[in-house]
Formats: sequence, C-alpha cells, structure tokens
Amino acid sequence: MSLQGYTFRSETLDLDHQARQNVGGTFIELPEGFTHYELAGDPKAQPIVLVHGFSVPHYIWDRTFSPLVEAGFYVLRYTLYGRGYSDRPKANYNHNLFERQLLHLLKALDVQQPVNLVGLSMGGAITTAFTARHPDQVHRLALIDPAGFPMKGYLAKRVLTIPLIGEWIMDLLGDRFLVAGQSADLNDPSQYTEYIERYRHPMKYRGFKRALLSTMRSEIIEGSAGYYQQVGKNNCPVLLIWGTEDETVPFSISQQVLKAIPKAEFHPIQNSRHIPHIEYPEIVNPILIDFFRG
Repeated sequence: MSLQGYTFRSETLDLDHQARQNVGGTFIELPEGFTHYELAGDPKAQPIVLVHGFSVPHYIWDRTFSPLVEAGFYVLRYTLYGRGYSDRPKANYNHNLFERQLLHLLKALDVQQPVNLVGLSMGGAITTAFTARHPDQVHRLALIDPAGFPMKGYLAKRVLTIPLIGEWIMDLLGDRFLVAGQSADLNDPSQYTEYIERYRHPMKYRGFKRALLSTMRSEIIEGSAGYYQQVGKNNCPVLLIWGTEDETVPFSISQQVLKAIPKAEFHPIQNSRHIPHIEYPEIVNPILIDFFRG
C-alpha cells in the first residue's frame, strides 16, 4: 500500500472549490495549491508575516493580528499547506515546501520589501530556516516557543514516524490526541473552548493526517538547530518569547536557542504554557510591537 494513498477513516471531505466557498476567508492559488490567508493594514507600512505551528491554522493569531494592524503594520497571516483550509499537496512536508509556499505567497501578494517574521512553535523553525536561507528578505525575526531542537519527551511521538505503523496509530487515535494537544498547550483550557472546537472541522478534509505524518518524518521539528546557528551569525535582530510552563516545547530549550543566537532579546512569560500570545496577549503584543518598531 502506498503511504500517499492511505485512507484515514475520519477524513470524509474533499477540500475543493465548494468547500473553500463554504468556509469563507481569502484564498490564493499558488504553484502547489491554494493557501488560506488574511492580509490587512497599510501596504506602505512595515510588513509582518505570522507563521503558525505544527497543526493549528492561522486563527491561532486571532489575538495578535488586529493589534499589530492597529499598531500601524501591514500584517499577513496564512495557513501552512496540509493544515486548516489550505490545500494538502502530495509532497514532502519539509523546510523546502514551506519555504516555497512563503516565497510564492509574498510574490503573489506583491510584498516586495523585507518582511518581519513571527514564528510560533514549528513556525519558529520554518521562519528561522527562511531567515537563514534568505537573509536579504527578512528585516527582523520574532520567535514564540520555537521548535527545531531535540526534545526528550518526543520519543513516544517518534513511533509515528515509522512507515505504516504511524498511519495505523494516526487512524485509530489521531483525532483524540490531536485535539487533546490543544488543551495541553493551555493552563486553563476551559477558558478557550471555542478555540479548541475550531480545530475539529478542518481535520475532516482528506490529506490532513498525511501532511502531519510527513512533517513529523522531516527534519523540521527536531533537526533545525543548524538554521538557528546560521541566524545567530548574521545581523538580523531576533526576539525570543517563551512560556515558562511550556511542556510542548519545553522552556529549557530556550537556552539552546540563546546559545545559537546569543544576541536575541529574551522575554520569558511567567505562568504561560505553549501559546503565551493567546494566554497573555496584553503582555506579548506590546513586546512584539516594540520590537518591530525597533
């Protein structure tokens, strides 16, 4: 059986033209598929691009997007291939794919000046690699609880990287542990029930679990340290924000990021888990705005 053609029982919908019309929002066709995005603000202002993490789509920036626009920036948030309502191309979900998606998106939207990047979790690894590979296209880089380094607690998830076994486990238990993971990112999930429930519908579109497994089998989540070291050697200003109670990408890994990028401006967010910009936007948003204003 081809792993590309594995059928997951919970994926019962096709992400086609009719589906995109029903879910709303803005879509743009890129060489490898449609991308779901939102863009707002003055096109002449500094552009900020928000890149989400492993599986939650661009709505994870709901408490960040408007404050940045209101602060005078030109802000773009989009959903990575394989997630949310963006297409699920049959490809290797690695740095190269997500780099191409961002390059194609910026070109299609005619964003020509260097951008400010914000990367959350796996998005931190993606934006760091993009900055290392395209230093002339990045003005400043902000990282929120970024992935990319080996994690001790990640061993159980490595079973999912075994061909076919990963597909079987994801088929049987994937919905349960993926939804549970959204709760684990928060100190008090009961305050964010709508946020967690929004995750369920996009999971039904074919190609979602295939994309997640392909991502887990790539180097992004635990093998991106070299890109952090490259960024640490160039002159790009870097901001690092991390929830001190993070168990998804443990707070202790912040020291590895700081070792790779010793000049980074570091802000631990007390009592926050993996998504401090959602739990404490009144703290995180001013830090981001001050940083991008330079």
